[in-house]
Amino acid sequence: MTNTELLTRADVLRHGRTPFVLATVVHAERPTSAKPGDSALVLPDGTVEGFVGGTCAETTVQLQGLRVLETGESLLLRITPGADTGTEGAPEPGEGLVTVANPCLSGGTLDIFLEANLPPTLAYVYGHAPIARALLDVGRALGLDTRPASPGEPLPADLDVVVIAAHGRDEETVLTEAARAEIPYIGLVASPKRGAAVLAGLDLTADQRACVHTPAGLDIGARTPGEIALSVYAEIVALRAQAPRAVRPGADSAAPQPVAEEVDPVCGMTVAITPATPSLDRAGSRVYFCGPGCRHAFADDPSRYAHA
Repeated sequence: MTNTELLTRADVLRHGRTPFVLATVVHAERPTSAKPGDSALVLPDGTVEGFVGGTCAETTVQLQGLRVLETGESLLLRITPGADTGTEGAPEPGEGLVTVANPCLSGGTLDIFLEANLPPTLAYVYGHAPIARALLDVGRALGLDTRPASPGEPLPADLDVVVIAAHGRDEETVLTEAARAEIPYIGLVASPKRGAAVLAGLDLTADQRACVHTPAGLDIGARTPGEIALSVYAEIVALRAQAPRAVRPGADSAAPQPVAEEVDPVCGMTVAITPATPSLDRAGSRVYFCGPGCRHAFADDPSRYAHA
């Protein structure tokens, strides 16, 4: 896969709201098979598309890439042939650098930048009045994936925000569906009196009703549609600070899951457990490896690695 093909693939993933990590080799010391500029994508299921080095380097990028998807924090990965680098995969304080000893590396060092690409917050706005239009414009200016929506439209699995500025039209249906779908932020633009009346009439549990914010937005003395939209997003940002956003899966993708890991008993590398990870059954348990070479070595003489 050429870099042009890889970037085209990345655009497709972004359009489909699929999280991924773009891994780019930024420095290579010989002898290594990778060169500066080589790159690959790490997907939520552990698939690696592209080239950033041999099997062991790719295995390390896969594991660290899945960790980046879990945290959402980009980092610089240094893969060295040295044996003493401290705690494997531990970030160095304040530096955004993770150093991993790769016993399979034939020599040299690779520096690979792992860039987290997470879908922007998806927001649905209901209504056609000036406030609704302002909500769309301000949301997009803030970098959100803000879209107009209509009552009865299916709610995507990765929907983060629902704001209703419909002036009394179809509010109850949308609020009920959003609350039952556990959308993280649900806002109703209304006066305090009308908002309380609408909320009281919803067929929801107390916990579901508590998820609806009305009047939507922080009290900043907003008067114009743009100011009201600003107050709504200010509330969303404030709530996000209290409860960091989790990546939610899109319709055609899976959200990053906690990384399952095991240690290769042959070379000692930590590997991510994915459907494609080389493995063998041994004494009623599953043993995982960084690549076919270690799996073959273990299969030839399991007793040699019985201590692992």
